[in-house]
Amino acid sequence: MRLKTYFFWFILLVLCPVLAMGQHTQTLEGRVTDKETKSPLPGASVKVLDMGIGTVSDSNGYYKIENVTVGKHPVQFAYLGYLNVTIPDVLVTSAKEVVLNTDMEESANETKEVTVTAKRDHVNEMALVSNKTFDVQEVDRYAGSRSDIPRMASNFAGVQGGDDSRNDIIIRGNSPEGVLWRLEGIDIPNPNHFNIPGTTGGPVTMLNNKTLATSEFFTGAFPAEYGNGVAGVFDVQLRNGNPDRYEITGQLGFLGTELAAEGPISQKDGSSFLFAYRYSTLALFEGLHINIGTSSVPNYQDLTFKLNFPLGKKADLSFFGVGGLSNINLIVSTLPANPSELYGESDRDQYFTSNTGILGAAFSYNINATTYTKIVVAETGNDIIANHNYVFRDASLKVDSLKNILGYDYKTSATSAHWFVNKKFNARNVLQFGVINDLYHLNFVDSSRQYPVTRPDWQYRDRFNGYTDLVQAYIQYKYRPSDNLSFTAGLHAQYLTHNGSKSLEPRAAVKWIPNNSNTLSLGYGLHSEMLPFYQYFSYVPAAPSGMANINTDFIRSHHIVAGWDHGFSNVFHLHVETYYQYLFNVPIETRQGSSFSALDQGSDYSRTFPDTLKNTGTGYNYGLEVTLSKSFSNGYYFLFTGSVFDSKAKGNDGVYRNSDYNSHFVLNLLGGYERKIGKNITLISGVKVTFAGGNLYSPPDMAASNRVGDYVPIDSLRNTLEFKPYFRTDVKLGIRINGKRLTHEIAIDLVNVFNTVNVLSYTYSIPIAGQGQFSFQQQLGFLPLFYYRIDFGFGRRK
Repeated sequence: MRLKTYFFWFILLVLCPVLAMGQHTQTLEGRVTDKETKSPLPGASVKVLDMGIGTVSDSNGYYKIENVTVGKHPVQFAYLGYLNVTIPDVLVTSAKEVVLNTDMEESANETKEVTVTAKRDHVNEMALVSNKTFDVQEVDRYAGSRSDIPRMASNFAGVQGGDDSRNDIIIRGNSPEGVLWRLEGIDIPNPNHFNIPGTTGGPVTMLNNKTLATSEFFTGAFPAEYGNGVAGVFDVQLRNGNPDRYEITGQLGFLGTELAAEGPISQKDGSSFLFAYRYSTLALFEGLHINIGTSSVPNYQDLTFKLNFPLGKKADLSFFGVGGLSNINLIVSTLPANPSELYGESDRDQYFTSNTGILGAAFSYNINATTYTKIVVAETGNDIIANHNYVFRDASLKVDSLKNILGYDYKTSATSAHWFVNKKFNARNVLQFGVINDLYHLNFVDSSRQYPVTRPDWQYRDRFNGYTDLVQAYIQYKYRPSDNLSFTAGLHAQYLTHNGSKSLEPRAAVKWIPNNSNTLSLGYGLHSEMLPFYQYFSYVPAAPSGMANINTDFIRSHHIVAGWDHGFSNVFHLHVETYYQYLFNVPIETRQGSSFSALDQGSDYSRTFPDTLKNTGTGYNYGLEVTLSKSFSNGYYFLFTGSVFDSKAKGNDGVYRNSDYNSHFVLNLLGGYERKIGKNITLISGVKVTFAGGNLYSPPDMAASNRVGDYVPIDSLRNTLEFKPYFRTDVKLGIRINGKRLTHEIAIDLVNVFNTVNVLSYTYSIPIAGQGQFSFQQQLGFLPLFYYRIDFGFGRRK
């Protein structure tokens, strides 16, 4: 669709709503609790600073402030003996009440009054280094993020996205395979549509930002409660629905048509529901017989829900779930030779399906005023199915015949449980311990006859049906001798039953605040991670048992981080971190001269089947990161992040080479401006500029590539070539209209507004008369993405 068509709809939607003339107001409410014990804090002061209004929390920690004008406001929480918390940019609209729950940290100083004010910089009380708290506003705010939390995270220092068509997260030169996803305390499978075994990203996220609570993202040396990851952690929380009134959101956008609703289940006990459903807009258009310019339509849908039931004053029970269905057929046999496809390969018809589901329950209980416990149980499942038919063409490039050359079905399910206890001895000492168990049922079938495509017999690459169990346990302790000094220390242990791999991992961190403007931090962690399951059970013909890699041990990593934060003002901050990561016990091939390393996988639409592995590889990453930020105030915000780093991996040839993710530098500059025009209309704008080192690639072995019909790199020259640097500019333009009972938001995201040509990869394409062809595949060009969202609410709890 042409850009002028988007602008036509944009202007039309702006002019349609009928607006009330008076300024509209809304209610701000929530609960104030102790950060460690989750006990309510009665009598806490809550103020909307720029309006000069406020209230205090009741005996159960709940508060409510009515008649807050629409717009963005700073909100401050204060409680005797606790550190004040200020949240600088709380968005208030006319349609939906603002539910703002806040945890507060008790002061370690023995004083009667506490005047130290801190922004809400982290949720996890054990996190002192390399962590970033984010909320739904940040996911929506940044230009080019597409309401996708992994893409939003690529704006943070030390993080980059490797591919415009995917949201893989590359942290400090690590493979995205090393990222751990956690939802409501449970380790979950890849939460993206069209996900591939062994990856943690995809083209479209299943996590709906309209259901998210404040969550955390870690880039290294993370606390002891997290395991089975050496790169980073996404710890995602779902918010509770509004227990007071019913609220509905509808959205039509290029990336999905959505409906979300929330409200009370029972007006007596404060229980609530929340759900959000999304369906692929392109598939919807296709169903309406609207020509969208391609026959390869991504078809996906997802559902997220949470039901919350308070059980008296001390307990809480919730049920939650996330599910996604996705499929796409990439048919090239009906097209001319060498068709241009953003996803997939140009020499075959591909049929792909991926389905993922997460269903769980959580129970929390305040044992007493100082002890809090929670248990979460869940069932997760992931089913990935693919079939490829190779397209043979004659000398005139017309289709001669089709041949089925690849088929696989990977079913992975897990029964998971996480139980932990928080014990707060006093304001200075907090202990946490817990146990995590994931019992996996694996059913893998994978067969191929594509290397070369003339091969008549099938080669089984995976054939396994059985169980394995990952058991984890942790203990961590926090000591704060004063409000200006904090120490954490912990141990994480994990054990994988099918091969006996085990690890014991110490973690420690310290944070010192020498004055009101500066914070220094230092952290260390030993971390470990297992291989993708399909590689443990892959078939290696030369091995006596067939499964040569079943006993491969964990990848391990030492990570040390030092940071400095300087506050020029309450809203203007400079943060600098430097780090060193040494990876060892890395699986590499036993094949002589091989440069393969397990650190070089996990970010594309293919799987890797290495030869026999051994845990003797190593690698390292080190770098410097700078973040300069201004929180939203006076109508604008900006964020600059810069990273310079080096990432190396060593295979069986004994040579340290650039890892696949060693682009050396990433720079991001983001900014946004909002301006009220009238009392109830706000103009929204944002811009993002990214400049990064180019992706690395290897010269192909032409003879070997033609022999097997696939891209075969020259081992000794792995990652010695580099594409030109990556450059992209994104712009967001929109308007928010607050009616009497409705809020409208209409916006357009102009991705790669200058249509800059960036190279993604060097690929092997259709062999003609036995001779392969290599070509450069380009990243995403200019893409306008629109959305229109409407919010409204009704009713109130009596």
